Amino acid sequence: MKKKLISMLLITACVFSMAACKSSKDEGSKEEKSEDGKQTLVMATNAEFPPYEFHEGDDIVGIDAEMAAAVAEELGMDFKIEDMAFDSIIPAVDSGKADIGVAGMTVTEDRLQNVNFSDTYAKATQVVIVKEDSDIKGPEALTGKKVGVQLGTTGDIYASDIKDAQVEQYNKGFEAVQALTQGKIDAVVIDGEPAKEFVKDAKELKILDEAFTEEEYAIAIAKDNEELLEKVNGALAKLKESGKMDEIVAKYIKSDAE
Repeated sequence: MKKKLISMLLITACVFSMAACKSSKDEGSKEEKSEDGKQTLVMATNAEFPPYEFHEGDDIVGIDAEMAAAVAEELGMDFKIEDMAFDSIIPAVDSGKADIGVAGMTVTEDRLQNVNFSDTYAKATQVVIVKEDSDIKGPEALTGKKVGVQLGTTGDIYASDIKDAQVEQYNKGFEAVQALTQGKIDAVVIDGEPAKEFVKDAKELKILDEAFTEEEYAIAIAKDNEELLEKVNGALAKLKESGKMDEIVAKYIKSDAE
């Protein structure tokens, strides 16, 4: 009996010891800091959306990446990018795994149920990509067609309103464009700037003159982080006023006159 009691006490001690270790580890992961002791602004994105975010070697670059880095600098914070599937960005922000979501993201009623959004930092259009010999001449002609979109994007949301259309969802924008070139779908609905990148080297594709929709991009921030929302809006205002925002955009989007 005595041996059994000692064994029980040892087991209990081990359980408490393991629990203490786990608790300590969990608490330590709540706040991310860099080696210099600064807080780190973590940006969730999907780096498959040129010129807003895309891979250049081992780095993620683009308008959103540089703009968010500039915001972090204004806030006196270090900066880190986490690349993930587009439809994982808002859950990452909502759960606190990332501080901000920046990925050419439009404010919608559905998204506002889970996160707040900053002031607008860019305006964009959704466009339609088709083959050169396509009989689709405008957005209204998408009725009853097979339409490719990137999963979770605004194009995905808006395409669901096309009457009798069969919407095919792809994890990456270029996968939808590739399906179009292979004849698997009739058109792709996607943001205008990435569309230009996808089409410029594909002679068999073109962008329709008439835009599918017009929209504005903003930064997603957790609903319980009003302090960060205010700070980000202040930083964005400074970037716009100083001309830094225009400088970043001009680096990736050339005017028609150039």
